[in-house]
Amino acid sequence: MHVLRGGRVVDVTGTREADVAVADGEVVAVGDPDAVDEAMGEIDGGNGDEVTEVDAGGRVVAPGLIDAHVHVMMDGRPDVSTAVSDSDYTASYRAASNLTAAAEAGVTTVRDLGSRGTLALDAGEAVAAGKLDGARVLACGRNVIMTGGHGNWFGREADGPAEVRKAAREQLKAGADVLKCMATGGVLTEGAVTGAPELTPEELAAFTDAAAPTGTPTAAHAHGEEGIKNAVEAGISSVEHGTFMDREAAEMMADRGTYWVPTASALRGIVDNGVEAGIPEDAVEKAEDAADRFDDAWDHALDAGVSIAMGTDAGTPFNFFEDIPRELAYMVDYGLSPEAALAAATVNAADLLGLDDVGRVEEGYRADLVLLEADPTEDVEAWQDPAAVFAAGERIA
Repeated sequence: MHVLRGGRVVDVTGTREADVAVADGEVVAVGDPDAVDEAMGEIDGGNGDEVTEVDAGGRVVAPGLIDAHVHVMMDGRPDVSTAVSDSDYTASYRAASNLTAAAEAGVTTVRDLGSRGTLALDAGEAVAAGKLDGARVLACGRNVIMTGGHGNWFGREADGPAEVRKAAREQLKAGADVLKCMATGGVLTEGAVTGAPELTPEELAAFTDAAAPTGTPTAAHAHGEEGIKNAVEAGISSVEHGTFMDREAAEMMADRGTYWVPTASALRGIVDNGVEAGIPEDAVEKAEDAADRFDDAWDHALDAGVSIAMGTDAGTPFNFFEDIPRELAYMVDYGLSPEAALAAATVNAADLLGLDDVGRVEEGYRADLVLLEADPTEDVEAWQDPAAVFAAGERIA
């Protein structure tokens, strides 16, 4: 049991002075000291359970962040393809390290959108069982891709609607929380054309059809306009990257309620470091071209009112899990207000992931909380250095 005393609570509902009480992994009271003490007394029932008081005076209590797009098997190395030769044991240690780094940075939930085998699914079970300290994990298992398509070194290759449907069902059988496919080429696969469609409209329809009976969310890696539109037409839940989004694609997404997960950190990591840092030349050239179009994509998305959820593609070159909170500042650079960035990284991401217990500092919500030195709706960089982090009520940093 914890009580965070004397701070200001900041979430999507605004800013207010309030104490926050936590018990059994949940927020049990938010309000003035007397109301919080009364609520804690009712929970304790006279048993005398120890309550830890945390001085939040002059600080802000905010929800833990949610990253809707990571790869726990990757570690930010310049050439991600070199991870192919790593053993499963090495990949497991890396995943554990990444999840710890994310949590210590204030990111209490992540969605893994592609790792080898059942690595991310297993990591999620380990965190849930208390065997691993780190961010809560929702995962897709393996990406569904065309033969030889983007990410073929760790994806599940499939061709034709029947095979794509089977590949998607395999991930559901393995316990996937979300299904992910590659609708276009990508930056980090040598020879792939970034914006070119890969899965066909018929294959994408089979993919979303496989997810429909269980209500499982779907995600599509899509850079080019045609691939984005194909994915939206198929009923995909979220477009990842969306780098070459045009006005028509943005309006389609807004009309259908399709989320955009921009992953600005992925492009920044490649473009800002370049070939000199060891990133393959092919990837740098494609990233630089994509970066030139990304500004326009933001303009179209904001004009159309596309719903945005925060994601980073953490694990790609120089895109480290401990730096995930920088994404909010990047989103503000591209035109979001700090309040909208907060929503993207909390309630919007929670909605996309199908979670109804995170994203707010509110009674009944999971006690995923960060203690910040400043109000992030006034200073978006406040997210980058949390004074304390609580995951399911346990202080982990």
